[in-house]
Formats: sequence, C-alpha cells, structure tokens
Amino acid sequence: MSAELVVNLAAATTAGRLGAVAYGLAAIGPGVGIGLVFGHSIEAMARQPEAMPIIRTNMFLGFALCEVLALLGLVVPFVFQK
Repeated sequence: MSAELVVNLAAATTAGRLGAVAYGLAAIGPGVGIGLVFGHSIEAMARQPEAMPIIRTNMFLGFALCEVLALLGLVVPFVFQK
C-alpha cells in the first residue's frame, strides 16, 4: 500500500466517525426541544382544560418542527460528504 492510500483511508474513517459524533450532538437540541414542547403543553392543558384542542394542535406542530431538525441532522453529514 502506498502512503497516500493509507492517508486517504484514515481520513475517510475519521470523517465517518466525526459524522457520527456530529449527529449525536445534533440530536441533543431536538431532544431538548421535544421535551420542552410536551412539558409545557401538558402544563398548559392542566391550567386551561377548555383550550385543550388548540394546545394539542400547537403541540404537534412544535413536535413536528423539532423532529425535522433531528432528521436534518441525520441527512446533512451525508449530503456534505466528499
């Protein structure tokens, strides 16, 4: 094996590991966001039960937006891979 091939293989392996670490870090934000969305929604429903349909709709919208961030964090390393 030539030295250049070994360096390229090492770089590819390192880039794959960094992508996994980056996704792990990217998943923290949406995880916290989803927890906040559901926690505050439950609190709001407990305080005003008559507003539950509106709160539930907004809760699922907030959940969907947070989940999109997690999916983007999964896809972006593959898109920007060399």
